[in-house]
Amino acid sequence: MKKHGLIYNPVSGHALFKGKLDLLIEMFQRHDILLCPYRTRGGKQDDLGRFLREVHPDGVLAAGGDGTVHAVVNAMLESETDVPLGILSSGTSNDFATHLGIQGDWESYIERIAADESRRVDLGILDGHGKYFVNVVSAGMLTGIAHEVKSAYKNTLGKVAYYLKGIGELPHLRSFSVQITADGVVYDADIFLFVIANSPVVAGMKQIGDHISIDDGMLDLLAVKKTGLPRFMSVAADLFSGKTVTERENILHIRAREFEIRTDELLCSDIDGECGPLLPLRIRTLPMALSVYC
Repeated sequence: MKKHGLIYNPVSGHALFKGKLDLLIEMFQRHDILLCPYRTRGGKQDDLGRFLREVHPDGVLAAGGDGTVHAVVNAMLESETDVPLGILSSGTSNDFATHLGIQGDWESYIERIAADESRRVDLGILDGHGKYFVNVVSAGMLTGIAHEVKSAYKNTLGKVAYYLKGIGELPHLRSFSVQITADGVVYDADIFLFVIANSPVVAGMKQIGDHISIDDGMLDLLAVKKTGLPRFMSVAADLFSGKTVTERENILHIRAREFEIRTDELLCSDIDGECGPLLPLRIRTLPMALSVYC
């Protein structure tokens, strides 16, 4: 019998996952897989790396949103647990799982896990901080909204809570000067925000750019240049409607293996929806660093 570690966030999304735990255990047992559950507690109380080292799982399952997946992946790399990761989406935001097409039907997904159907994908790393990211690093206008929206509102309203908060921030639209070094090439710009993406699905937006891939050994930076509010709103409207913006004149799009982002502003980064370190940042890709059930 195979043994999989199940790491679940009991409060993510609408906090409904824990009510399905017994059903999930039964579904995996039917496929001769034993689940070893670990209930996250948040913050430094969690020792996911130690759990993984002691369990020695054949696979790891993360049940929650993007933040839970981020924590699990960091624990897997820290503990050198190189086994496939499965994502059981149950959070407010599940961008990486959305891109992989593994949301929805648990039964068919468990069958693929039991058949060991997986693929290797890239990750990113923040050099000097020891933090890995699965999907995105960002900073600037609107990128801190996830940390300002109260959990009660997220659980009740889902992504609508983020959008409502974002609308409230628009009157305070402010740019900042940034220097971006990408594979040795330097760019200077005044921007509202930037994202460095591993996949094209970011913050619930289905396709922020063309040719963004999770297995090409590259990362894609998209920055919204300083412009008037009408043009900013036009870009936002395209993103929310699922249109790519990489060719827009007020978008700076750079594809590279390594980035360094510097600014004189006091800016906090966002990593996979979680609060990250202050800028400056040094970021690089880790090609094919993670195996994912899909």
